[in-house]
Amino acid sequence: MSDSKIALILRDDLAPWQALNVTAFLSGGLAGQFPDLLGEPYVDATGVRYNRLPVQPVIVLSADADTLVAIHRRVLEKGIVCSLYVDDMFATGNDRDNRAVFARHSVDDARVVGIGLRAGRKQVDKITRGASLHR
Repeated sequence: MSDSKIALILRDDLAPWQALNVTAFLSGGLAGQFPDLLGEPYVDATGVRYNRLPVQPVIVLSADADTLVAIHRRVLEKGIVCSLYVDDMFATGNDRDNRAVFARHSVDDARVVGIGLRAGRKQVDKITRGASLHR
């Protein structure tokens, strides 16, 4: 068992396509931040190679908007660099525009819809207090 834990926390009122989109983006951000998160490539019985996957489980949680704001604050207070997705990013279609709408907001006014983090197991449990398993 790993000493760290990966958690993705999604706002609980997202449409299914939005939740899946945010999950993919947050996971990609964490894989970029932590290259050791990914194991070796997968190879099937016929020798076909597939992409590397995370070496540890990823827990997906959900929270209402207020709880998500509190979790975001706790992440920042602990000095953890996280993946963050804001509501306005749903209206864009590319990375450049995502960055532009993201940059318009501060911690105080960002409408956060998803947070991805990796930290110590106990620390993640404390930070994500108030969130529940995503359904």
